[in-house]
Amino acid sequence: MAQEFSPTEIFKRATASTLRAIAERDDLTVGFGPEPPGLSGSRVKLPNPARDLPPDEAAQLRGAADSLALRVRYHDAAVHAKRVPGSPLARAVFEGLEQARVEALGARRMVGVAANLTAMLDEQYRRQGFERVTERTESTMAEAVRLLTREALTHEPPPAAAAGVVDLWRPWLEGKIGRDIAELDRAILDQDSYARATRRLIQDLDLDLGEIDDSSSDDNQSQGEEADGENQSEGESASAGAQPSPDGSPADSADADADQDGEADAEGEMMPGASDDDPGRPGRPGVQPRGRPDDTAVYRAFSMAADEVIEADKLCDSDELGRLRHLLDQQLAHLQSVIARLANRLQRRLLAKQTRAWEFDLEEGILDAARLSRVVTNPILPLSYKRERETEFRDTVVSLLIDNSGSMRGRPITVAAMSADILARTLERCGVKVEILGFTTRAWKGGQAREKWIAAGKPANPGRLNDLRHIVYKPADAPWRRARRNLGLMLREGILKENIDGEALTWAHNRLLGRPEERRILMVISDGAPVDDSTLSVNPGNYLEKHLREVIREIERLGSVELTAIGIGHDVTRYYRRAVTIVDAEQLGGVMLERLADLFEEEGAGRTRVKSRRAA
Repeated sequence: MAQEFSPTEIFKRATASTLRAIAERDDLTVGFGPEPPGLSGSRVKLPNPARDLPPDEAAQLRGAADSLALRVRYHDAAVHAKRVPGSPLARAVFEGLEQARVEALGARRMVGVAANLTAMLDEQYRRQGFERVTERTESTMAEAVRLLTREALTHEPPPAAAAGVVDLWRPWLEGKIGRDIAELDRAILDQDSYARATRRLIQDLDLDLGEIDDSSSDDNQSQGEEADGENQSEGESASAGAQPSPDGSPADSADADADQDGEADAEGEMMPGASDDDPGRPGRPGVQPRGRPDDTAVYRAFSMAADEVIEADKLCDSDELGRLRHLLDQQLAHLQSVIARLANRLQRRLLAKQTRAWEFDLEEGILDAARLSRVVTNPILPLSYKRERETEFRDTVVSLLIDNSGSMRGRPITVAAMSADILARTLERCGVKVEILGFTTRAWKGGQAREKWIAAGKPANPGRLNDLRHIVYKPADAPWRRARRNLGLMLREGILKENIDGEALTWAHNRLLGRPEERRILMVISDGAPVDDSTLSVNPGNYLEKHLREVIREIERLGSVELTAIGIGHDVTRYYRRAVTIVDAEQLGGVMLERLADLFEEEGAGRTRVKSRRAA
């Protein structure tokens, strides 16, 4: 009798077979698990499909599989490594355009692949909150360039979730890199030529390529038309200073400098995202006239009078909190088995580090049975005893800082609440204290701070123009059973608003510094870059993002707190040194537990067995 497979297993087998066929590689090993999609050598990782997989989610998972298969088939890692720029923003643009190339090659040949890739991208940008973006910012530029290139290569419109972002950037980008994108279309079949054209595009955006520039000598040896094209591109970039910028202000041809975060804008015009009446960005961004202080360089809040740090149960009455917790428990039911299994694995690993170990070759203690023959033959010989000892396991506190912004609404915030619940219970059983924090704002598009700014006559460079709300769901010293109801508050409509990550990170970091534990771990869970419409409408477009980078850099420099981050559909690795990005919120619980397990593995390296080295 033939073996019968469940619909989920049939879907997995079909997806794996299709992936190998598209990649033209029979040796690929395809695995499904809680990790985000990824490729390592000949092993491909894909997210686990849900048991009752709806058609739209099936298309998204197929899109992730098709994207990886096309990467295997059309991408040469050696060529890529030779041409990739060194600076972060230029690298992000380069990576995005290479991915657009391999996906376009597949979409041109296979209609089904094109549909799957569109579904995957639409969901990816929806999770990153692109639908809410109303201003051009540095964090969305790389994706806008990628989607414009994809549109030119495949003649397909941008995904619905990112259409607004592309429309914001289109006039500015098409005027600067329209011819470069046409060149990419002509070079799509040759990765090396395409990479060189990509580097010229990056230069036309006036982005710093960084120190890694192995292509310069090769480009100089290119023949005739290609060399002439590159020289022409450089000449256009040099003469662009005589042309007006999109907002009508004169451009500065000397603006070739970009700071190390890639924040300098192109050709001396205002940073994309700043409006024409923005008083905070005169002249060239990042280069301030002598004798004039840079008011935009220092992050500040216009008013902190309405900021609040509040316990979760103060924001909701007891009955509603109970109802929300009941709703969370219902959502937790179908994930209980998966996350609980991972939690038990973490608990075993932690408890194993707290068990006892043995010291051998001692002069006194318990007789070592392995040395019994030596004791019989020579009773006066020392170092034949052993003693049990406890391994070193430092007092530890873990702080979970969860993004409570509007883009987390729905499945992401539900899974974040469930994962925090499971993690708190698991670590409490292991004697590790946990605090659960959330950050958002008190109002949409500014609160009392913006009202005060308007009443003051709208002074220039106001800084942060919204009222912070930092929520304590579970203090570190409170047991889980007393704080469990508070986690239901994340499901309440109206709690999730804007996200100002830099100040939230500072708040959580300072809380940990006041703790007595020897080891402090801060885990940030977010689905996008900092966004506050009220602040960004009257400050530079990268104002909040730049502050976040500065805060992260300082925390990592101090080293008192171990900082790690998980991005849900958002690449946080460009901010945090220790970070991981997931595509689906369903993977969050497993990734959280694995990240913590890895941290404890790092801490425990070399501490599990201690032996006496006393001489005989």
